[in-house]
This record gives sequence, structure tokens and C-alpha cells, in this order.
Amino acid sequence: MIRSMTAFAAGERNTPWGTLGCELRAVNHRFLELGVRLADDLRAVEPALREKVANRISRGKLELNLRLRHGGDENGLQLNPARVAQLAAIGRNLQEHFPAMRVEMTDLLQFPGVLQSQAGDPAALHAEALSLLDEVLTQFVEAREREGGKLAAVILERVDAIARHAADARALMPAIRAGQKQKLENRLADLPQPLDPGRFEQELVIALQKLDVDEELDRLDSHIAELRRVLKQKDAVGRRLDFLLQEFNREANTFGSKSVDARTSALAVELKVLIDQIREQAQNIE
Repeated sequence: MIRSMTAFAAGERNTPWGTLGCELRAVNHRFLELGVRLADDLRAVEPALREKVANRISRGKLELNLRLRHGGDENGLQLNPARVAQLAAIGRNLQEHFPAMRVEMTDLLQFPGVLQSQAGDPAALHAEALSLLDEVLTQFVEAREREGGKLAAVILERVDAIARHAADARALMPAIRAGQKQKLENRLADLPQPLDPGRFEQELVIALQKLDVDEELDRLDSHIAELRRVLKQKDAVGRRLDFLLQEFNREANTFGSKSVDARTSALAVELKVLIDQIREQAQNIE
């Protein structure tokens, strides 16, 4: 099943160190771009977090927020004396240059590293964080698949319409060829001198070759079958759809350039509109 690139998932877990919260959201992007916001106690686990996400997500601009809300027990927060001493030394140095400078206590406490957890087992805390991310990732992928199913349904409606227009074009071609033959005969009949039958056949073949779109319609049918096959795949297919739609557009343009009839010209326009609509939806697919 195809996946949308836009999704959101979140989860929480109570631990001996407090409440872990994880949020993961994504929007469209050509490649995988992951931004991470972590609590100070979890910074060491960032490489493992990134690896987990990359193993399950291939495209999209993602934001991962993993926070730890400490409880009120003995495993709560305490000051980091070393970091406080560093900030005090910096403050005394700055005071000489900026005597009117004031620092609010709330601002100081929010500085990274000033507060630290009393958790006695960082490895266990990190394991809990990774486990929570696994759960959120599962929800995230499921949300992408649900949205992807809706996108696939919209795309298939357009694909079915393209197939109908291609069939209509095939049905029109015999009458169009006959009409072109009749036009050529009428023009030649107005000539003061009769045209050699061999020359007439030659001119007719040239005229019919210029409006022959059987090859374009055959390739269009092939692309339709391939697109339907791709939409059933479980892997990320967004880039493949991008390439396939370029081929769709190429055949529609050639078909339109060969049109000598208002009906096939109108069909060419409809084909381009439908292809553009599919392209808009495909931009949301992983």
C-alpha cells in the first residue's frame, strides 16, 4: 500500500524517571529530512533515534520531539553544580562590561544543563525512549498508509478516466483517417490536371502517417498498466511515480501535436488535465 508523506503520531509512557512524551509529524519533501528536539537527558540517544526513523521512513520532512516530564519523587530534577559554576563565572565577567545586566531565575533554569535528572540508570531511560519511538513510528506509518489509500483511490479515478479517453481516441481514429482521405481527394479533384494515382497514394500515406497516434496510445496503455501496478507495491513509490508521469505527459503532448480533429484535440487537453491532477496527488506520496 502506498503511503502519504504527511502524517502525525504521538504517545506517552510513564517511567521511573517521569513521563516520556514523543511526537512525530511530517510534511512533503523530496528526500528524508529529520529535525530532532530532545530533552537533555536523552541527547545521547539521538543517533539511535535517527537510525530507527531512517529504517522505516524514506521521504518527508519530519520533526521528532521527545520530552521527559519529571515527577515529584526522588528521581526529579536537581541543579548541576558544574554548569551553574560555569554560568556564574561568565556572569561575573560580563558584569564588568554590562553592570546593568540582570538575569531572571526562570531564564537561568531553562539554560541547557542547569537542571539534571537524578535518574540512576541512563541506559534504561534510553531504552524506554527507543521503545516509545517504536510505538509512535508504528502509528505514524499506519497513518501514512491510511492517507495513502485515499490518495491511491483519487489517482485511480484519474487513471480510469485517462484509459477511457484513450479508448475514445482509438474509436475516433478510423473516421478521422477516412475524413482526411476524403479531404485530400477533394483537394486533388480541384487541380487543373489529374494527379497520377501512384502520386495520390503516396500523398495519402504521408498524410495518414502524420496523424497516426497508434504508437502513442499503445504507450499510454502501457503506462496506465504500470501505474496501476506501482500503486499496489508496498515500497516507497513516489519517485517512480514522478518518472512515470513524465512519460504520461510526453505521450499526451505528442498525441495533441498530431491532432487534426477538434475531438482528439479536446481529448488531448483532458489527458493533460488528468495527468496534472495525478501529479499533484503524487507529490504527497512517499
